Amino acid sequence: MPDLPPVPGPSGAPGARGGGTAVRLTGRGVSRGLAAGPVMRMAAPPVLPAPRPVRDAAAETALAAEALEAVAAGLRDRAAAATGDAAEILDALAMMAGDPMLREEAEQGVRDGLGAAHALDAAFTRHREAIAALGGYLAERAADLDDLRHRAVAFALGVPMPGLPSPGHPYVLAAEDLSPADTAGLGPDVLALVTEKGGPTSHTAILARGRGLPAVVACPGVMDLADGTYVSVDGATGEVTAGISHEEAVRARERDRRERERLAASSGPGRTADGHPVKLLLNIGSAADLRPGGEGVGLFRTEFLFLDRGLAPSFDEQVAAYAAVFARVPHVVVRTLDAGTDKPLPFLGLPPEHNPALGIRGLRVDRVLPDVLDTQLDAIAEAARRTGAEAWVMAPMVATRDEAAAFAARARARGVARVGVMVEVPAAALLADRILAEVDFLSVGTNDLSQYTFAADRQHPALTDLLDPAQPALLRLVAACAEAGLAAGKPVGVCGEAAGDPALAPVLAGLGVTSLSMAPVCVPVVRDALARHTLGECRSLAATALS
Repeated sequence: MPDLPPVPGPSGAPGARGGGTAVRLTGRGVSRGLAAGPVMRMAAPPVLPAPRPVRDAAAETALAAEALEAVAAGLRDRAAAATGDAAEILDALAMMAGDPMLREEAEQGVRDGLGAAHALDAAFTRHREAIAALGGYLAERAADLDDLRHRAVAFALGVPMPGLPSPGHPYVLAAEDLSPADTAGLGPDVLALVTEKGGPTSHTAILARGRGLPAVVACPGVMDLADGTYVSVDGATGEVTAGISHEEAVRARERDRRERERLAASSGPGRTADGHPVKLLLNIGSAADLRPGGEGVGLFRTEFLFLDRGLAPSFDEQVAAYAAVFARVPHVVVRTLDAGTDKPLPFLGLPPEHNPALGIRGLRVDRVLPDVLDTQLDAIAEAARRTGAEAWVMAPMVATRDEAAAFAARARARGVARVGVMVEVPAAALLADRILAEVDFLSVGTNDLSQYTFAADRQHPALTDLLDPAQPALLRLVAACAEAGLAAGKPVGVCGEAAGDPALAPVLAGLGVTSLSMAPVCVPVVRDALARHTLGECRSLAATALS
């Protein structure tokens, strides 16, 4: 664990010293862990100078194109050095920067009399407004364009790219928000992340959890702290304490080190204190995300194969991707394509929708493009045959018994061994017993189920209380699914963010959930939480939570 620098002397800025009056800030904890050290703020984006007359339009056009290509190339290089979710996110951003339409709009800006930097700014602004207007998942992707804009404009102006601090010692990174590119490129000196914006399903949260990096989002005031202020960050509670002493920071880091070592020493399957089994599974996007410690894969998100492509991945490409996972893990639950107009899948050719969260997404894509699902099911079945694996396959966004029955029939006709559905809308939870008559298992996706139960956009920072998976209404829907599974003798798992919450894991076990699927970094702490309670205690906790 690298040494921390000494606390700086007075600088005239609020909170520039440690050991004085502590200031407590509160945000949303999105990645567990305790970290402490000096805070360093993210570099500001470039500032556009006043417009000047364009004397050489051809040179400005070439500069704008060069800037976009430089940004795309830089992201591709970083993707090649990254793995898992980080690599795929960086590749997707590189494709956004290389969008021919973006380049054409920048060229049009130069023809309209703008210099390269201003033309790029205008082009990104128009793209951002168009994407933000679509709402849902794409509204979050609009924020990704801001980072691409900052990088392209900085290149055109000939100023340093905005990016991460490099103080030469460990630090806590503070930012208004973090782009996926910056989050994916974090070095070992970053102890924790704190942002003023963002939500629990943002790229910052997902990538921080994947790395085991403590993170707090939606934390107002963190950018008002002076660089060098000593802070502690609790990624579980969302509490950020500024103005601590160097000694307090060292003690906090030591406590976190001991706790991580204790948890890392644990192993074995998930069980309550009296031996009741609750499988601990992993959420992954590809074979690169696999880590030791889980009992299998409870959510294989296949959409990473499809994102930002002009053409669908071929049958052979899909077989190879699925087989790479099947060959390494004995138990894998594959989710078929969970996408539509709320995710950027150009090859689908679906028109924009006014409310994509309530439109053609998940299994509903099959209503307009059935070949996509047929090819995917064939590829999954072939990958299972080649590896000798028993593939479990589930469909997202199932709402009715008829949808479940139709999906099950198609999957079984292709030789899929076990067929299930995700419960993401209240209708499916209310009909859990009927749906289980058609399929072999259920997997509850608490992220979307929260959104649809409370009519609260899962990306909205002001509605995080409604999206809390401990809400009794949500837990009653989970309980209905678990009860139906018990009656039918079929497994019911949870694969939303709730599954990786050690405070909620005993409650879910008490409701009758048979498996929990989570980011790999969450497995040790969830295993520990289950082992601290008997099944009877879990049931008592569940009864209290429901009330």
